[in-house]
Amino acid sequence: MTDPRLDTLLHACPGLRLKTDPADLEHYGRDWTRRWAPAPLAIALPGSVEEVQAVVRWANQNTVAVVPSGGRTGLSGGAVAANGELVLSLERLNKALDFNAVDRTLTVQAGMPLEAVHNAAREHGLQYPVDFAARGSCSIGGNIATNAGGIRVIRYGNTREWVAGLKVVAGNGELLEFNKGLIKNSSGYDFRQLMIGSEGTLGIVVEATLKLVDPPPATNVMLLALPSFEVLMQVFSAFRERMQLEAFEFFTDRAVHHVSAHGAQYPFAETYPYYVVTEYAAADEAGEAAALAAFEHCMEQGWVLDGVISASEAQAQQLWRLREGITEALARYRPYKNDVSVRISAMPAFLAEAQALIGGAYPHFDVVWFGHIGDGNLHINVLKPEDTSDAEFLGQCEHVTKLLAQVLHRFHGSISAEHGIGLVKKPYLSSTRDAAEIALMRGVKRAFDPLGLMNPGKVFDL
Repeated sequence: MTDPRLDTLLHACPGLRLKTDPADLEHYGRDWTRRWAPAPLAIALPGSVEEVQAVVRWANQNTVAVVPSGGRTGLSGGAVAANGELVLSLERLNKALDFNAVDRTLTVQAGMPLEAVHNAAREHGLQYPVDFAARGSCSIGGNIATNAGGIRVIRYGNTREWVAGLKVVAGNGELLEFNKGLIKNSSGYDFRQLMIGSEGTLGIVVEATLKLVDPPPATNVMLLALPSFEVLMQVFSAFRERMQLEAFEFFTDRAVHHVSAHGAQYPFAETYPYYVVTEYAAADEAGEAAALAAFEHCMEQGWVLDGVISASEAQAQQLWRLREGITEALARYRPYKNDVSVRISAMPAFLAEAQALIGGAYPHFDVVWFGHIGDGNLHINVLKPEDTSDAEFLGQCEHVTKLLAQVLHRFHGSISAEHGIGLVKKPYLSSTRDAAEIALMRGVKRAFDPLGLMNPGKVFDL
C-alpha cells in the first residue's frame, strides 16, 4: 500500500477494508472477458452504505476513477479496471434487509448473490423470478446494472420489471432513493429505471427493493431435437400456442459436444444439429396433454426429430444442464462472444442472415450458438483455434462483429441484449442507438457524475 492517496482514503474512511496484493488486484480487476490486463489502484470493500459514500466523496476530491464491482460475471468488460481505477467491491454488502408480506417485496443489499435472493424469497413462500446459469456467482447489483435477462424472460421479463425501488450513491457521493417501492408513481422522471442498465456509469446501486410473486405451478422440462435452424420459430409458435411456457432455449450440436465433454448427460442415441429445451406449466393432465399435442404436431410436420420429457426433478436438472452448462464448458477456450437481439417477429429473417454471415466468416472456427428464442436473444460464441494468435483471432472477430452490427441496424436490433455495452461493444453502440440518443446519454452522465469518475470509458466516451 505505497500510493499516498490510499493513506488519505483510509483517513477519510477509517476502518475501510483495502486490498492491494497483486493477486487481489488481478482477481477484482477483471470480469469474464479476460481481454484486458487488470491494473487497478486498489480494491475497496466497504461494509456499509456510509462507507460507499465516503469512498465516492474521496474519489471526487482526489479525481480517482471508480469501477463498481459485483460478481464480475459480465461478458462485456463492464467491470474491468485496467487504468489505475479504484475497484469498489460490494461483496460485503450481501444481506437481505427487509421482507414486506403485504407489498410482497424483498429489500436486499446490492452484493447479495442472485441465488441467495432466490433462497430468501423461497423462505417466505414466494419467488424472485429472474434466473440464469450464473445465479451462484453474480450479484443482484450487477444484474440491475446490466438489466439482466436470462432463461425465463419469455415468462417474466427482464430485471427491470422486478425492481420496485433503489438506493444509489451518485457520482458526487450523494445517496439517492428512487421510487421507494411504489406500484404507481407518476411524479416525474423515473430515475430508478434510468439506473437499471446504466452499468455503473451514473452511480453505484447499494440497495434494491425487489418484487416477488407466487411460485410457478408445477412444471416439466422437454428436450427436443431439430433438423434445421429454419424450423426453430415454427416449433416455438406451436408450443406457445398450446401451453404456458416458462422458458424456451435453443442450442446447437457443437454446444452439446462441449457440455457433454464437461460432464453433462446426453439422453439421445444419436446426435442432431439443433436442440430446444423448454419448460412449461404441467400442473395437471391437461398441461401434459397440451405438451404432448405440441410435440406430436411438430413431429408430424418434420420440425422435430426426437424428444424426451423429464420424469423427475433430477432428470429435469440433467436436461437443463445441457443448456445452462454451455458458458462454463466454453470458458477455458476464452470464446469471443456476441449477445444480440431482435424483435421476435424478425427472428426468422435475422436468423437466416446471421447464420449465413457467421458461417461464411468463420469457416474454420468452432462456432457455438445458443439463445433465448422466445425473447429474440441469440448468443454466438467463437472459439479460437490453437494455431491462431490472439491478435489475429480478435481482429477477425471484430471485423465480423462490425458486419453483424450493420445487419442488426437494418433489423432495428441490439448489439447487446443482456450483457451490457461495457468496453467490448462500445464501438458498435451506434448500431443500436442513434447520435441524438447517445448525446442525451452523455448529458445524463454529466448530471449524475459531473467529474466523469463512475466507471469511465464504459458504454461511451465523454
